[in-house]
Amino acid sequence: MEHFIVSARKYRPNNFEDVVGQQAITNTLENAIKNNHLAQALLFTGPRGVGKTSCARILAKKINQQDSETSESEDFAFNIFELDAASNNSVDDIRNLTDQVRIPPQTGKYKVYIIDEVHMLSQAAFNAFLKTLEEPPAHAIFILATTEKHKIIPTILSRCQIFDFKRIGVLDAKNYLKTISEKENITAEDDALHIIAQKADGAMRDALSIFDRVVSFSGKNLTREAVTENLNVLDYDTYFEMTDLLIDNKIPDVLNAFNTVLSKGFEGHHFINGLASHFRDLLVAKDKVTLDLLEVGDNAKKKYLAQATKASIPFLMQSIKKANDCDLNYRASKNQRLLVELTLMQIASITFDGEKKKPANYIIPATFFQSLSPAKKKKPAAIIKNVASELTSKQTTTDKKEVTEVAKPKPVLKNFGRLNKQPSKYSLKGFNQQTKVKKVVVEENFDNHPKDFFTEQKLQETWKEYAQNLHKKGERSMASIVGTDIPKLEKGYKISFSVPNKLMKDQFLKGRPKLLNFLRESLNNYGIDINVILNETTEKKFAYTPQEKYIKLKEKNPLLDKLRQTFELDL
Repeated sequence: MEHFIVSARKYRPNNFEDVVGQQAITNTLENAIKNNHLAQALLFTGPRGVGKTSCARILAKKINQQDSETSESEDFAFNIFELDAASNNSVDDIRNLTDQVRIPPQTGKYKVYIIDEVHMLSQAAFNAFLKTLEEPPAHAIFILATTEKHKIIPTILSRCQIFDFKRIGVLDAKNYLKTISEKENITAEDDALHIIAQKADGAMRDALSIFDRVVSFSGKNLTREAVTENLNVLDYDTYFEMTDLLIDNKIPDVLNAFNTVLSKGFEGHHFINGLASHFRDLLVAKDKVTLDLLEVGDNAKKKYLAQATKASIPFLMQSIKKANDCDLNYRASKNQRLLVELTLMQIASITFDGEKKKPANYIIPATFFQSLSPAKKKKPAAIIKNVASELTSKQTTTDKKEVTEVAKPKPVLKNFGRLNKQPSKYSLKGFNQQTKVKKVVVEENFDNHPKDFFTEQKLQETWKEYAQNLHKKGERSMASIVGTDIPKLEKGYKISFSVPNKLMKDQFLKGRPKLLNFLRESLNNYGIDINVILNETTEKKFAYTPQEKYIKLKEKNPLLDKLRQTFELDL
């Protein structure tokens, strides 16, 4: 079997033209060589996998080729010395290096020393290297490479000419992968290479490693589906479908789609970050001036342009803010899934036109979706009409039930988002609505219901049981009113009950429907009715002041007055 060479080694650049995404640095180095304007100490710094070591090797070879009559195939390997500072970071290693620097090259003009991961040198090694780096021999050039410039001491930085390597752009990485695919006879979709370039996050070496892995998975035909499956990344189609649902206010479908994402093993944090980036790309696609900031493939760009026409700028701005707030609060949240779901529901409610003035965290009420039939979804105005008809149709549950008929609000959809929230009766709006309320008494026919016989004693026992139930429920006011008098049974199962004042009568009338239902069900007689009698003379039965209480006690026990007179007690 033929030995396999990974693409990162096989396609390592051999000249400056092959270096991807670092044109400014490579042009500077080429001009410095041509004009003999090259410093003797160079520092290459930047992220991993962006070409620092490759540029150092190319530069080391080009320096000697410039002043040599040999062919360009000569690599001057004897003049190039590489030191890995990660494993050779002691003072002795640097001293051995400085001893070798004194010896001039046997062929060529320069000896080039490449020290990789230079930030790994110890403090003592840095100090031992200072003098040689500041005044090296004329034939020595030092190229230092590091990913963490801040760990290098300032005295070393001041002695070097610094080149900052940048992250490789997504389009540059994708084009380079496309070139390699053609060399390897691999058919690759443009979107598939774009996803690999995005996953590499600016590192060409990572992009080539991912490319090798995906090719091993899918063979010579590289598709977008194969890449997303192998890399376990969320396809942009997921975000396009989710955004369509959010714009259309389909909260149940949004929650189901999010559940599908979680079932595939993705975290809610990863999803909400991707959704925020998707909203950002849609915002970028709204204007031709910023369209160049959209780093996606041609097919994806068409989809972004199409969906950007559906999403308004206020919707995108609010969605980005809510997604960003969710991202900030995700780690601290104890119920992270609920946090993401609430965020999605709030985003789906942004474009809902049920209310003009909505609170910041408004969510469409569940009653809106319960009222929608699966076959045909109705408009909010039609839903309110249906809800009103249902309320008026449910008027046959109790006898003489009081139903309130509220006047229609002027704009039909103003208060739809808060159907269950009525205005305060102390507000001007609530007062105006109360003046428009009209009471309608609806009679109900109980001719076909049972009317069992019961005695007055049984009635009083049931009445007392109801009063006890009110006490257990904490309705003490109604319980005390029910206990003020003993009900009396009259002809036709009519019950007469006396109350001492009008206030008690009004309170009793409010609770009478529940009392009637209890009596009818307990006694199995639906012909029962209660006649409330206002008898203000009975008010004298109640003793409130100490004198009245004494009179009541004296009526029960006359000896109490003799006791008071004997001991000459005051009232």
